[in-house]
This record gives sequence, structure tokens and C-alpha cells, in this order.
Amino acid sequence: MSQVVPEHLQKTARGEEVTLLEAISEGLYEEMVSDDRVFLMGEDIGVYGGAFKVTRGFLEAFGDRRVIDTPIAEGGFTGAAAGAAHMGLRPVVEMQFMDFISPAYDVLTNYIATSLYRGAGPMPMVIRGPVGGGNRGGPFHSQNIEMAFFHTPGLKIVYPSTAYDAKGLIKAAIRDDNPVIFEEHKGLYRAPALREVLPAEDYIVPLGEARTVLEGEDLTIVTYGAMVHKSVEAARTLEGDGVGVEVIDLRTLLPLDEDAIVESVKRTGRLLVVHEDTRTGGIAGEIAIRVSERAFEWLDAPMLRVTAIDAPVPYSGSLEDYFLPQVDDVVKAVRYLAAY
Repeated sequence: MSQVVPEHLQKTARGEEVTLLEAISEGLYEEMVSDDRVFLMGEDIGVYGGAFKVTRGFLEAFGDRRVIDTPIAEGGFTGAAAGAAHMGLRPVVEMQFMDFISPAYDVLTNYIATSLYRGAGPMPMVIRGPVGGGNRGGPFHSQNIEMAFFHTPGLKIVYPSTAYDAKGLIKAAIRDDNPVIFEEHKGLYRAPALREVLPAEDYIVPLGEARTVLEGEDLTIVTYGAMVHKSVEAARTLEGDGVGVEVIDLRTLLPLDEDAIVESVKRTGRLLVVHEDTRTGGIAGEIAIRVSERAFEWLDAPMLRVTAIDAPVPYSGSLEDYFLPQVDDVVKAVRYLAAY
């Protein structure tokens, strides 16, 4: 069929700013144009254009053989995507909300993640969708699911915080020969402050490489997703106190850029890990033990974490605000560590 370029996917070509959501759409679109093995599967992604309109216009551009509306059966269509990947295709599966990835946990951990290790060949597929709280979505539409899969060898986990990274990372994930879980914080999708003019030329952001957002000499904050922006806000607040905070955006959680974390902590002597995920079993614990193993003698204070509390995400706005880490929580933790 003739290629129809949706109007809203021409912003970068026109030199206009795009949102994080539009950046992901552009990345998907460009990969589908450049590689006809790439196709999309998910609930309401075709005619409706996706719950958040990430795939708006894709059905008209590529047809229903490459933009496939599925039944409400996450385990089933994730397994079907795995079969397609075995046959040389490169499926991108959308979870309408990442909370609903749990029915696909079995096929993801027991089959997809182990494929290469069992001699069944590469498994080039992406499972992407919205995560995160702050939108009063309650416990079924607000979860961060990364640590449910972090313990599974064979998977990669990506969680961007900017439009530039989101586009570059989704393109890199699609080109990767391993299964990638790609988390997109819904609170960042259309955030006005995150609009960027992206490069017109093709680019990727390599998986497994963290980014230093701010440089500082007194303390390291390691974070990702929406908490990158709260951490930067906290760091700016503390500049008046004479505290230089280094903020590292992990971008990829698995594989974890351990070297970037350790090198920063060796310079600053203090570590704070900030994540929106709940506290127990969160990635902060893994990061802390790795720093302890490789940089304990450089530490000048205890390692701390600022996280969500151990509870389901509340519906109530005031309760959700209490549940989620806030800028003031980060500021308080940094001040404690700086004075230690």
C-alpha cells in the first residue's frame, strides 16, 4: 500500500518541538518504514490509535497486517508475538497499561527470556506501554512493573525520561535481538516542559548506558523516569545551600550501567537512589549493594533511598501524593547526607 505519513508525525521533519509521546510515535513509525519486519500488536492500537494515541494514524499508514488489534488476552498475544519473532519478524507489543503485563509473566519469563539460552535463537521483540502514578489512576493503572522482571536473565528493561532518549531508545530496542520491556511514564507523555526539537537525521540511544543530567561534587543521585525531573528540581533547590548534586539518569535498568554509578560515587562520596517504584525489592537495594561491593571505601555517609511506600497505588489524590516520592522528600534526604 502507498505510504501515508500522518501529519502529527512530521513535526521533527518541520523542525518543531515534540512531546515524549510523539517522540515514541516517531521512533515506531521510522522503524516500521525502514524495516518491513517490524509490526505492532495490542489492544485498540489500530482503529482507535491506542489508549494514549501513540499509534494514531498507523493503521492508515501500514494496514491491518502490520498494525494488529488484539483481544484482551495479554498472555496470548505476547506468545503470538514470540512466535513471530522466531520466524524472523520484529514485533512490538503494546500493553494498554503495563499493569496488565502480569498475564504475560509466564510466557515472558519462562519462554521468551530463555529462548536464546535454550538454543531457540534470537527473540527480537519489544513489549512497551505506560507506567507510573500521579494521574489518579488507582492501583490497576499506575504501577511500575520493572522489578517484577529485573530478576529475569535474558530480558532488557528500558525507562526513558526525555523525548530525545525515548525516541532513540525505542529505535535501539526494536533493533535489538533480545526481548526488551519498554516503560513509558504516562505523566511524561505530554508534559509541556519535556517538549524538544529532535534531530532530523536517524539516531539511536544505546541500551545499557546511563546519562549524567547534572554534574556535582558533593552527592550522587541515581534515578530514572519521572523521578529524574523531581531529582533535578531538588538539586536546583539545593544550589542555594552550596550543595553540588550529580544526577544520573539510568535510562536502561537492565543491563544496569554499574560503572557510571560507581565512578560518580567515587567522586562525590555520597549516594541517594530515587525511584517511584515501591521501597521493598526496589532497584535501590541492588544499586546500593553494588556500590558497597565496589566503592565502599569512598563512601562518606550511609547510602539512602527515596521511594514510594509499600502499598498499592491509592485512588485518592491526597493519598497518592503521600504515597509517591516528592521533591521535598529528595531535598530532605540530600540535606541529611550532605550534613552527615
